[in-house]
Amino acid sequence: MMKESDSPIDFYDRLAPYYHLIYPDWEKSVARQAGHLDSIIKELCENKTPHVLDVACGIGTQSIGLAQLGYEVVASDISPKEIECARNNAKLRDLNIAFSVADMRAAFSHHQRTFDVVMACDNAVPHLLSDAEILKAFEQLYLCTADGGCCVVSVRDYAAMDLTNTQVKPYNLHQEGADRYFLFQVWDFDGPIYELSMYMIEDKRNAECAARVMRTKYYAVSTDKLTELMTAAGFRHVQRLEILGRGEFFIQHAAHVEGDVDHVGEQLFPEKRPNAPQPERGGPFRTLDRH
Repeated sequence: MMKESDSPIDFYDRLAPYYHLIYPDWEKSVARQAGHLDSIIKELCENKTPHVLDVACGIGTQSIGLAQLGYEVVASDISPKEIECARNNAKLRDLNIAFSVADMRAAFSHHQRTFDVVMACDNAVPHLLSDAEILKAFEQLYLCTADGGCCVVSVRDYAAMDLTNTQVKPYNLHQEGADRYFLFQVWDFDGPIYELSMYMIEDKRNAECAARVMRTKYYAVSTDKLTELMTAAGFRHVQRLEILGRGEFFIQHAAHVEGDVDHVGEQLFPEKRPNAPQPERGGPFRTLDRH
């Protein structure tokens, strides 16, 4: 049983004011990720500018970038504090994005409509700690995906990683004016479940530094298992796309389209649930099209 302090809501509520510090340059990351996603969406959706649903929007990293490119975006996240930050970030850029608080396991129950593109980026899905919970989320994402639409998910490629013992992972040294922020993670494994502790040291050039730690848990789920679960949820043409980078993330796309679509998830980001669908509409998780 997870402690309350380990819940994703608590973790991201506490991280929200500092989330941008994870990136060397958050603004550049917004533009870069939007460019990658835009190229994938244009390939899948051809000539139309689709309506996008981001079910794990965080502070708006992907939603804002796509909105700046002209996409119509609706976005939700489980963290109220991150939604507050996302709204502020969008307002500063004069962007009209409908943000709301929702769990991806209840995405269709919450949004009550379909979208051409549904996405969950930045390793959000592995916060669900069992195959059953992931399947519940994928079933909801399937119901949110319009016929001919697609679903994009980015996750860590856990199969290529060491999943044992305790690991220390330096993350970023961020400078804001005279202040420095040093971020690093500690991963503690217990089988396929691991606790991630995000440490942040704030140096205001005084005699002492301030330190914070935020903890949450992840399921080191393989892409093969995610593919299986996405297919079970109803998606078709599920594939994995690869892009050169640090190799920590890839995007997977699953189709809900009529006809054959050949697409795959990818390593894009080298830096961060109701009734089952009708059988005729789909299968598991790897790629973006929904069939």
